[in-house]
Amino acid sequence: MTDAQETAADMPLRTTGETPPDDGGSTAAGAPIPLLEPREGVPPVIADESALAATVAAFAAGSGPVAVDAERASGYRYGQRAYLVQLRRAGAGTALIDPVACPDLSGLGEALAGAEWVLHAATQDLPCLRDIGMVPSRLFDTELAGRLAGFPRVGLGAMVEGVLGFVLEKGHSAVDWSTRPLPDPWLRYAALDVELLVDLRDALEKELDRQGKLDWALQEFAAIASAPPPEPRKEPWRRTSGMHKVRRRRQLAVVRELWQTRDRIAQRRDVSPGKVLSDAAIVEAALALPGTVHALAALNGFGHRTGRRQLEQWQAAVDRARALAEVALPQPGQPVTGPPPPRAWADKDPAAAARLSAARAAVSALAERLGLPQENLIAPDTVRRLCWEPPKPAGEDSVAAVLAGYGARPWQIEQVTPALVAALSAGAAETGQGPS
Repeated sequence: MTDAQETAADMPLRTTGETPPDDGGSTAAGAPIPLLEPREGVPPVIADESALAATVAAFAAGSGPVAVDAERASGYRYGQRAYLVQLRRAGAGTALIDPVACPDLSGLGEALAGAEWVLHAATQDLPCLRDIGMVPSRLFDTELAGRLAGFPRVGLGAMVEGVLGFVLEKGHSAVDWSTRPLPDPWLRYAALDVELLVDLRDALEKELDRQGKLDWALQEFAAIASAPPPEPRKEPWRRTSGMHKVRRRRQLAVVRELWQTRDRIAQRRDVSPGKVLSDAAIVEAALALPGTVHALAALNGFGHRTGRRQLEQWQAAVDRARALAEVALPQPGQPVTGPPPPRAWADKDPAAAARLSAARAAVSALAERLGLPQENLIAPDTVRRLCWEPPKPAGEDSVAAVLAGYGARPWQIEQVTPALVAALSAGAAETGQGPS
């Protein structure tokens, strides 16, 4: 048991205003308690405007932080829309809202504008919540809090068990949440996901404060809440699984054509692209460059279950790629906007490679001493960019300015700057260049 877990185990469970289930969870000496039912039972699903209006009023009148979660249908439906939204707040209880029947939840978002939202792995849910009008002004991310506090396992189930002493059922996490009506066991699972989220938040706040990391966490949460929506990914077809096997430009063009065709079909049918055509099949066709439907049908992923019409549309995509002029073929590799891959540094710039090696070692040692993952202490990409093009001279002020320019938070800059300045100096000494 870590220091964080021991501290949490000794704390009384503070519930969201109601009586806690059973005896308030396990202690360090007791077995975890299965959490089988929400304390007020499973609420009915909100699926019409009148029920939604009542829920908005109830949550606006509630007090304290509001636990928020969303269920998507990843692997089943196209995109990442929400198919169920769960909330819990003191004085309002738990609500389960169907965003298919009630697609505009901006009124609820406005009613909760002044509240702190408690989410687990917030960056996963915020995009689909934003799409239905729910955007927090401030939040507390229990997964990120667990990382900063040094917990080895930060999934919701592991955190609830390790910190509060309850076992959450996790058997329905990968089901098709677009199913209607939603089965009662799924709704119970969904309600339990927000049942103790505020309790977990309170325990983690205490632990972060004990470790002197609460301000760090608050800076991270503020950065998440204020971050703009991510830019659409450029050339998303390049992320097709197995792309490392595809090396020739003509083959890359086949991947692009098949991927784009699949995406249009998946969007039209509202199904996951993988259910239309697998990544493995796309790569197989790119490597083989089949010239006929018959040749395509012989490839893995295009077998006897694929109808003639489907085969023809896939072959048409292959044919379009085969017919492209050389100048229209995609270039191998994605455009590089930052430093080259670190594996190439030793040949391209030995001094930069030495700086990076020293910086990585320094960050690793500091992260271990502070008890948090290296990637949460400072983004690896930020370290690479700094080491590839360090400021001259590489003093604390100039390095801090570079880190801030790459989006590092004040607490990160304060912690890592001295170590990185020393690493840059050590890397320069190793290559005989002297201090920058």
